[in-house]
Amino acid sequence: MNRRFTALALGLLAAGAIFPAAAQQGVTDTEIVIGDILPLTGPPALLGVAHNLGVKVAVAEANAAGGIQGRKLRLISEDDGYVPSRTIQGVRKLINSDKIFAFTSISGTAQAQAAMPIIRQAGIPAMAPITTYEGLYKPVIKNVFAVGYDMREAVYELVSRMAERYPNKKWAVISQDDEYGENVRDGFERAAKEKKLQVVSSQIYKKGQSDFSSEILKVKQAGAEALMAGGVLGENVTMTKELERVGHKIPVGVTYVSRVPASAKMMGTAGENVYTVDYVYLESAPEAKGFMDKLDKHLSPEERARVNRYTFTGYSAARALFAAMDKCGKTLTWDCTNAELAKLNNLETGAMTPISFSATDHLAAPKLFLLKADPAAATYKLVQ
Repeated sequence: MNRRFTALALGLLAAGAIFPAAAQQGVTDTEIVIGDILPLTGPPALLGVAHNLGVKVAVAEANAAGGIQGRKLRLISEDDGYVPSRTIQGVRKLINSDKIFAFTSISGTAQAQAAMPIIRQAGIPAMAPITTYEGLYKPVIKNVFAVGYDMREAVYELVSRMAERYPNKKWAVISQDDEYGENVRDGFERAAKEKKLQVVSSQIYKKGQSDFSSEILKVKQAGAEALMAGGVLGENVTMTKELERVGHKIPVGVTYVSRVPASAKMMGTAGENVYTVDYVYLESAPEAKGFMDKLDKHLSPEERARVNRYTFTGYSAARALFAAMDKCGKTLTWDCTNAELAKLNNLETGAMTPISFSATDHLAAPKLFLLKADPAAATYKLVQ
């Protein structure tokens, strides 16, 4: 009798008929635990801290409204210092020890590349609003969603629009010796080919370089009349200031990574002809007023001072994630959240142009607009 009962019980257990399936990790009846991995210390913290503040605003807003299906959100943040090995350690900790339900960020390009095998294998929903390198969405990874614009396409759009604004100019490009720099070069070369630009100088510098006197001298000697500066933050500031120092102030394009107040302020008068494209609303834009009010409501004065465009993208990515989670109702799982994210269509966040994904496209690619630096106001302004 006991043997027959044991055999029956084992059979039912194998079929899932005795106990319900285990709950998805990071989810209880009252709480959902989410996490992010980003640089919170060192120079890149300019991006990471701002992003983290945007997520905190989205969490505070959601919790004030009762949470997601009655469950309150709790955020755990890990600092990787922008070091890939630390990213891997942090990702493992968040998934295996902290048992988070989803990622609101997976740090920068090299960091995301290093951690991607772990994230992809786990199947955990992961938003990527800081980096949008091609490996995140080509081919599609079912649980990874990039909120932003392909860097190659963004550089292509920037150089194309600058070429229309400054026709018949000789061009130069300076880019970094890594995947980020390769994306800059690919976008630039495509625009140069299509717009038939005369490129008189093309240089690659080593990541971490701080002196660009030699590169800028070559740009001047080549007679370049426009420059695509393919640095990240400090590199672009240094290049523009060096152009001013040698008396060769020409139009300069920078990627949207540099569109932060600190960058515009550090460039000073050297940044008067600096351009970028972006999909994130300007702080002064009418479309962003509601979001700016949320920042004032949920952040302290000290936190408010550290806000930049990455606060906008952090908030938007978190909002997209929360919208998908809410669609899953009480039965919240990774598979359901990934499926709902893949159906997200024109989500308005008030922080950037609308976000959309599809089953075959996990890059949001929102609408871009042309911006010009306004050093006096330490910001950028819209170019009509």
